[in-house]
Amino acid sequence: QVQLVESGGGLVQAGGSLTLSCAASGSIFGINAMGWYRQAPGNQRELVARFPTGGRANYADSVKGRFTISRDNAKNTVSLQMNSLKLEDTAVYYCNADLRIRPGSVQWFNYWGQGTQVTVSS
Repeated sequence: QVQLVESGGGLVQAGGSLTLSCAASGSIFGINAMGWYRQAPGNQRELVARFPTGGRANYADSVKGRFTISRDNAKNTVSLQMNSLKLEDTAVYYCNADLRIRPGSVQWFNYWGQGTQVTVSS
């Protein structure tokens, strides 16, 4: 079964750091765009940071300079290093990726992880 599994969420004080990790597992024959989104209570899901197709990482303005996204193509993982966390970073963080799940296919399927809670306290 193809899935994205996140880890690393938790409770942290404002100004602290957390690292989120996401691993794609199952029968995967390619990974295209991969990144992180978040959703706070009452808000829509929003982009945090992402590697687009064949491009450099892009970030939401609210996290530029504080968050760093990285990926390991050999391990099918993407990570999000979050520094200088603010109260407004509190949200459920979701991993998202476009995966090729059939050998020889040119079709990509979009997957979401189950989400991991990040809570920043004062």
